[in-house]
Amino acid sequence: METTEIFGAITPLFRDVLDIDDLELTPELTARDVDEWDSLSHIRLIVAVEQALNIKFTTAEISTLANVGEFVELIGTKL
Repeated sequence: METTEIFGAITPLFRDVLDIDDLELTPELTARDVDEWDSLSHIRLIVAVEQALNIKFTTAEISTLANVGEFVELIGTKL
């Protein structure tokens, strides 16, 4: 799956979990940039992506992520 396809697949998930209909994901986007993105919604995002794409992440993988771009790269390694 290409990077643009991954962004296309996860954008609706982020919008749903964070309840922001017009959220635009960029590689540089971080939780600090989005008020609604707290620790609970972070876990919900991870679970939503795992379920939607039928993949699993380890705690170590998730704990090293700095932004959405790195998350997309990690997803790419799982597909």
